[in-house]
Amino acid sequence: MNRRLAEGFDGDPARHPREAVEAVVALGANLGDRAETMTAAIKDLARVPLVDAVRVSEPVESVALKPEGPDASAPAYLNAVAILTTRLAPSVLLGYLHAIEQRHGRVRAVARSAREGGWEDRTLDLDLIAYGNVVSDDPRLLLPHPRAAERDFVLGPWLAVDPDAVLPGAGRVDEALRRLRTESR
Repeated sequence: MNRRLAEGFDGDPARHPREAVEAVVALGANLGDRAETMTAAIKDLARVPLVDAVRVSEPVESVALKPEGPDASAPAYLNAVAILTTRLAPSVLLGYLHAIEQRHGRVRAVARSAREGGWEDRTLDLDLIAYGNVVSDDPRLLLPHPRAAERDFVLGPWLAVDPDAVLPGAGRVDEALRRLRTESR
């Protein structure tokens, strides 16, 4: 296997661990056959080079979020979380996630960083939520995902797969989910 996949795009092996890391990927779809698309995307994730294992939550349905809040008139999302054990650099993994999205009909209207919310409906959305304990402020690779702690449909499924999960910068996922649910009452 090409060692550049483990090093990342900038080729700096000191910045990108080569040992296996758990990466958290949120999956979402609200157009087309959502369940079929997500099942195929999970199979695609398992075939990515240097991905050794994939654990996936059961899917949950959620209301679409728009800039002004939840939008019950938009098609509902099917969401899940996958935990990948991988030796890929996070930037390379993100590139594979975008390629899988495209293969399943995702069209990105505008190129933007994870800091800028995308509100369009989509056949498939794959967000890199966390990559081990890596924290990155690079607009091309924000880690952890800047809105993960605000998303019940990310935290709940993640907790179902890993009851001891920790979101870098936010703490334990179970506590973040409890805070989120308390605030939304």
